Amino acid sequence: MIKKELIFSLGFVIAAMAWAANAEANSCRTIGGLAEMPTRAIAEFMAEAALKNAIAAHNMTAAGPVTMKCKDDTFTTTCTARRRACG
Repeated sequence: MIKKELIFSLGFVIAAMAWAANAEANSCRTIGGLAEMPTRAIAEFMAEAALKNAIAAHNMTAAGPVTMKCKDDTFTTTCTARRRACG
């Protein structure tokens, strides 16, 4: 009898830990910031600032590196900064 109860309890604990880990993973998502400016340097700076503000607005904490993608147009450069955030 004790063996059955121990196995049941152990299974319950493992299931609870898996559920908690899944809930933690679901609270993370990718947030982005966009900027269109006359120069690439300013566009990158403003995209990172927009990203920081978006993460703060969602009451989340940044996790992981920032990825930056920029596109040069005729008169402007558009940059998008993305970062994983949890909260």
